[in-house]
Amino acid sequence: MHATTATTAAPTTTVEAAPTVTAPGAAPARTADRILTGDRPTGALHLGHYFGTLQNRVRLQNEGVDLFLVIPDYQVLTDRDVAERLDENVVGLVLDYLAAGVDPDRATIFTHSAVPALNQLLLPFLSLVSVAELGRNPTVKDEIAHSRQAAVSGLMFTYPAHQAADILFCKATLVPVGQDQLPHLELTRTIARRFNERYARVFPEPRALLSAAPLLLGTDGGKMSKSRANSVTLQASSDETARLIRGAKTDATRRITFDPETRPEVSNLVLLAALCQGGRDPHEVAAEIGDGGSAALKKTVTEAVNTHFAPHRARRAEFAQDLTHVRELIAKGNQRANEIAETTLAEVREAMGTFRSAASC
Repeated sequence: MHATTATTAAPTTTVEAAPTVTAPGAAPARTADRILTGDRPTGALHLGHYFGTLQNRVRLQNEGVDLFLVIPDYQVLTDRDVAERLDENVVGLVLDYLAAGVDPDRATIFTHSAVPALNQLLLPFLSLVSVAELGRNPTVKDEIAHSRQAAVSGLMFTYPAHQAADILFCKATLVPVGQDQLPHLELTRTIARRFNERYARVFPEPRALLSAAPLLLGTDGGKMSKSRANSVTLQASSDETARLIRGAKTDATRRITFDPETRPEVSNLVLLAALCQGGRDPHEVAAEIGDGGSAALKKTVTEAVNTHFAPHRARRAEFAQDLTHVRELIAKGNQRANEIAETTLAEVREAMGTFRSAASC
């Protein structure tokens, strides 16, 4: 989950008290907060993920926030029939997390499918929302429109309730979201509130953590996406990065300027260079290139990206040399997530008055 608001500075974060109201001056995250965020394992993370969410997660972790990173492997099937290369993609995500600075001793990294009690929360949660509420969720409508499936599956239709289980099992109080994902979080808040009112107070109503993160376009000028083959992945080599940036879309005007409204593709490359150069003002970067044209722009961007991500790539390669250790880290996170989920599910059962066998009494 990440924001889609372009900015000329390094990403900053603000908190909404209510997910449906924009509040730029709201209070920052507190160390007492627990944050739930994550990435579907549908492919390699790219530059947009790094500047949109990943570096901000590391910052929050380092500030003492309790960070939970879910890898929702079951949810890969929401918009496709088969989950391809799932194991490889899960490990790849964790390699990028570790390389970016996520510390498994301070953050909990876990896979959705390894936490049965989390998934069991879906049943009572579905009883708290109507079919109409699920159907009119604008985020689901958009996801259905871009689905790879010939027909809408029940998993896709109930996706917001699945996300509610992901968020509420660990009683997360903050969830990083983009503006387009606020309807999902509002439904999570609704589910938490209805459960608390109907049974007993078990769940917090999580707030939205809106990030003023930059929106980076793909090399084709469209939305950067793992599935559209228009991104530079974090694991790309320096040569592959150069090739991809050489093929990036620009325009016919030789003088380089930063004007996202009228020159989105050129401005996107300028912004990328600025971010990789320590969050510089993109206007200054554009002025330095001046009349050098697209060739000079792409050379600047390539050098900036390769310099900035050289340490990340080196750390990633080092972690990749011991995948057994990486899998052990995932298993450790799964164990903690299971302990928390079992505790939460026990509270839910107690609140609902469900049957308990003699062994569980």
